[in-house]
This record gives sequence, structure tokens and C-alpha cells, in this order.
Amino acid sequence: MIKNKHSNLFKLVALTLTSAFASTQLNAESQHDEQHKGPPKLSAKDAALSKIIQGRLGDTSTLMGTIAIPASVDTCGDDPGVTRLLCLIDLLKSGVSDENLAHMQLDYSLEQAKNWSNLPAGAFPARPGVFLGELKVEQRGVVKAILMEAAGLKDNEGFDEMIQTLNADDYIGTISDDYKAGYSSFNSKLAFLGTPAKTGTWQLYYGGHHFAFSNTYSDGKLIGATPSFRGIEPFHPFDMNGKTNAPLLQERDTFAAFLKSLTPAQQKAATLDGTYRDIIAGPQADDAIPTEQEGLSVSKLNNTQKALLMKAIATYVEDINATDAKKYMNKYASEMADTVIGFSGTTALNSEDDYVRVDGPSIWIEFSLQSNKSTNEEGNHPHSVWRDKTDDYGGQTQ
Repeated sequence: MIKNKHSNLFKLVALTLTSAFASTQLNAESQHDEQHKGPPKLSAKDAALSKIIQGRLGDTSTLMGTIAIPASVDTCGDDPGVTRLLCLIDLLKSGVSDENLAHMQLDYSLEQAKNWSNLPAGAFPARPGVFLGELKVEQRGVVKAILMEAAGLKDNEGFDEMIQTLNADDYIGTISDDYKAGYSSFNSKLAFLGTPAKTGTWQLYYGGHHFAFSNTYSDGKLIGATPSFRGIEPFHPFDMNGKTNAPLLQERDTFAAFLKSLTPAQQKAATLDGTYRDIIAGPQADDAIPTEQEGLSVSKLNNTQKALLMKAIATYVEDINATDAKKYMNKYASEMADTVIGFSGTTALNSEDDYVRVDGPSIWIEFSLQSNKSTNEEGNHPHSVWRDKTDDYGGQTQ
């Protein structure tokens, strides 16, 4: 059993106010000197929601990496795709309690889809869905099958990143003496926004601390795989739940390899003005992507450098299933001539405030290092985001 050590509700509410209901994403220019201001007064509605979420939080590990997928999923066949995904979702929904189904199955709205965050469950009560820990073990096995169907299956990508990020929350839960934020794999959430079907629009929503996976489908096809957020603390390899975890090192390493391949002149052209202490197009910052590109044009790269850049991009795109990932990679490859790369800090991407971005007609990727927040360990941890300007939230506008 994984236990948090403190339950100081006043600190939790302060964190909730500051982080969940105030803007936490400062732009690069203001990040030089500006500090976060005091939190606004919590509305009665938000205070009530926070109280409800506090009553639902758990502190036990779901052990999602090792639980078995039940034999009942065999009825859905083994042909990959949306048809099998829909069958698995129906199987899960048919077995859960009415209370959990009410948390899980929600109407689609863009407002609801935007309720994702890097914050832990106790600090962002607006995140929709049922907690993994509220489901029975066999039901969590069906959830595992659902996520494996929708996500990529390479090591340190997709579903494996999901498991390792859950393990990170269990790890933090054993050492945190900060606040009762809900550091536990119990507290990641699953929701379906809109009724999953072969017609109409709906979203598979999975997320929690340092994680957001939001696949939007319409008429039986994936029409949007972003926003997609990844973060991890600790960043260094750590052992938890029988596994050595280091899910985001390949993102850092591939981007660092690319930056180091640049000539001095290219590095100068790619250097961004200002200091970036976090990503800018993060949660509740959907309109933060600059309208003007800044950095080095990919058209100035040689073929080896372009291949290194595409390898870095793949560490994000391959978080979704292989068939759809290939479509995105082909699109981004076709747009490389109009894409730019920018960075701030060091090319090694191993120091606080190191930052890199890819900005194209469709693609937007950011990777940022900042000081540790949850483990009380010295060092840094990453926040990163993949967005697609043309089909974020499936291109939904209302």
C-alpha cells in the first residue's frame, strides 16, 4: 500500500487556487522577473468540487503494469482498430457500477475536453473521469486493453509511458511530505466524452499528474491525437513496482542529439530570445502558440540533421497507435520545409530552463526542464507537449 504522509488541506487548497484556477503558464517575456501572484478567492462551485474530489482520492497503487487483461476481452477479437476499441469500451461500461459509469461517460463539450492538466488529482479537481482505483481489478484489466489499443506499444512510448508515469506517482507517494495532492496511481482518470460509436464525435480521455492523452474520433476514425502532455518526476531512472522507469529520457536524448548536430551558425540562428521556465502551450493555454515562427528553418538542415529531428518528433507521435502515428509522421515530413526549430539554454538539455520547440504549419512540440517540485530532490524534471494546430481536440471549436 502506498501512503502519502500529510493531509494538510489548507496547503492543498492554496495549491489548487494557485495552479488550477489561475493561469500558471507565463509567457517567455514575463518569466524573467514575474512571480506568481496570490490566488484568487475560490468560488463556491469550485470549493464544493474540490471537497468532493478529496473524498474520492485514494493512496493505493493500481499496479496497472502487472494486472492481467481478463479473458472477456477475447470477445472483441484481435484485429486492431476502432472497431475493437469500441468493443472494449462497451465491455468496460457494461460491467461498472452506475456511479462509476456516471463519472466515466460524459457528454462531449470542448470545455470539458480542455480540463486536462499536469497537476496531481488533488490540485486539479476539474479533470473529468473515473479514478483508476475506483474500478475493480478486472475492470482495470479492460482499461489496460483499451489503452493498449489506442496508444503506441514501443518501449518508453505510448502505453509504456502511461505505466511508468503511474509508477512515478506511486514513487512520489512514498516520499512526499508536501501536501495531500493525490500522489498515487489510484488517482489517474479515464473518461469518454461523447458516446463512443462508429458515428458521431467522441473523445477517449486519459490523464493525471504529468499526463494527458486525448484521442478524438469521428465516424470511426481518429481525427485528433492532441493535446498530448508528458512530464515525469523524478527524471532520472528509478525503481518502482518491479520496473526501472525512465520514460522521457529518449525525448531529451533525441532532441539533444539533434541540437548538438547543428553547426555554430545554425545554433545561433536557432537560439530563441528570452528564458523559458516551462512550456507555453500547456494546460489552459490553448491560444499561447505564437503566430510568428522563431528559430532556424528546417530547410537549412542537411539530410542527417533532418533525420535526427524526425527521430525526436517520433518520440511524441508514436505515443498513439502505429497506423495513425504513421499518418501524422507523413504529414509532418511533408511540412518540414515550412517548419522551424528553436531552443534556449544548453544543447545538452540537462539544465534548468533548457528548452526546445518544433514549430510547423501543423506540428507544435515543446520540451522544457524545470526544478523538481514533488520529490524534494535536487535536480530538474521535464514538461513536454505535442499539439497539432490543425486538429487539436479533433479540430473541434465548440
